[in-house]
Amino acid sequence: MADAAADSGAAPQEPRARRIVYCGVCSLPPEYCEFGGTTKKCEEWLKQHHPDMHERLYSEEAISASLSSLSVEARERAAKDAAKKEAKAALAEARNAERKAAAKVQIKRVERNKRKFVTVVTGLEAHGLDLKKVAKELGKKFATGSSVTKSAAGAEEITVQGDVGDDLYDWLIEVHGKDIPEENIELVEDKKKGGG
Repeated sequence: MADAAADSGAAPQEPRARRIVYCGVCSLPPEYCEFGGTTKKCEEWLKQHHPDMHERLYSEEAISASLSSLSVEARERAAKDAAKKEAKAALAEARNAERKAAAKVQIKRVERNKRKFVTVVTGLEAHGLDLKKVAKELGKKFATGSSVTKSAAGAEEITVQGDVGDDLYDWLIEVHGKDIPEENIELVEDKKKGGG
């Protein structure tokens, strides 16, 4: 085949890179959004961000052309499957919102030595916050050391040097109040026994 291109005198063409659009809702290409379970939201996103592609995929002609190739039974099955997927996605979203509403954020003041304290924050990951980013913000805010550590139970928590529990409570409400309801944040004082 390379000899044929050399014989004809034409230079071989370079392959061109394709620009593929990915859905902002389900992260699939728009042609496959129907398999993601959030078809209605995907369609709204596509209509807003790529109207030309929306017209190509969701116009009356495109829908009727794709449906005309299906049998009546296949159409009914497709409608049932779409309804099941949409109900499943709505149930998962409701369950996630319920879990997020019930998740508690604890701010503990832990005594290390006689007058040395650290503040430990747990439960932020349930509200969708990036622990490393929040730890960095807290370190800057209180001009102190702050890191993400593992608790004895194996869960991740943020440890901030110093007794900053009250200020941290106010900061969480001010900065992340939209993510965490105020009633889900609680202050706890914990004294360690023994010492060094």
